[in-house]
Amino acid sequence: MTQFYIKEQKILLSVDCIIFGFEQNKLKVLIGKRKMDPGRGEWSLYGGFVRNDESVDDAADRTLHELTGMRNVYMRQVGAFGAIDRDPGERVVSVAYYALINVADYNTKLQAEHEVEWVDIESVPQMFSDHNAMILKARKMMQQKIKTEPISFQLLPQLFTLTQLQRLYEAVNGEEVDKRNFRKRIKEMDFIEKTELIDKVTSKRGAALYRFNKKMYKEDPNFKL
Repeated sequence: MTQFYIKEQKILLSVDCIIFGFEQNKLKVLIGKRKMDPGRGEWSLYGGFVRNDESVDDAADRTLHELTGMRNVYMRQVGAFGAIDRDPGERVVSVAYYALINVADYNTKLQAEHEVEWVDIESVPQMFSDHNAMILKARKMMQQKIKTEPISFQLLPQLFTLTQLQRLYEAVNGEEVDKRNFRKRIKEMDFIEKTELIDKVTSKRGAALYRFNKKMYKEDPNFKL
């Protein structure tokens, strides 16, 4: 520690991770019961305090890895939440991040270890502090981002049907889309490739499976839906 700023008040800095997944045609968020005071037992996002030897982004990466065991996950900063009374324990400013993962890739043992669960975005309970506001802001950011960047593929398996893709867009935006127009627009995108494989699990008739071609997208990234 240096002698600089010794007269200034010290404020704690934390990160909170809003982890979204897509399951059973629902956009879901990963939450659990808080295991510390204040707010023990209340629903909460998973987070932690920023350490002296790490940046805020590094703290978010570490926190996400601790919870999911995953690296190189799509994650973006939502913003800072710093209301004076947001934490009844101490003066804490939190920087929130949202991440997108494929639910099937999440190790169920880690999920059980951390005692977290996937909750439908439309049925999120009252949560600790301003965590509901964090989730709401993160979803709004997703709704804007999904129109200009192919972030939806972070939530889908490598092979997916057009129905799955449509249901994902509807879940993120909270409203139905016109099936004909949606599929017409999708089929105009060269980086969404139709494969010769057929889905016989989720589709009774057997729907064609598609995949996202990252290389082709990078060559022509003019995405807009």
